[in-house]
Amino acid sequence: MHLLLEYALAPDYLQRRSALREDHLALARAAHERGELLLAGALPDPHDRALLVWTAEREVVERFAEQDPYVVHGLVTGWSIRRWDVVVG
Repeated sequence: MHLLLEYALAPDYLQRRSALREDHLALARAAHERGELLLAGALPDPHDRALLVWTAEREVVERFAEQDPYVVHGLVTGWSIRRWDVVVG
């Protein structure tokens, strides 16, 4: 089973992210090293969304989002978690 964590990004996300980027990436890298987070990144043109693909339980993904500096400091204006039924790969 996979889960998608989708972030809605603030309009000034690109201007504000540098101050929080290292802490955000450290949290994501730790989840990746534990085998919970497979892929993550922002969607460009426009930079209004980001997607994170998980193999972890929903509670793990929720905890990540709640602790993510981008969420805590308002760079993420909303987030949702959805199950993704992968049929290839």
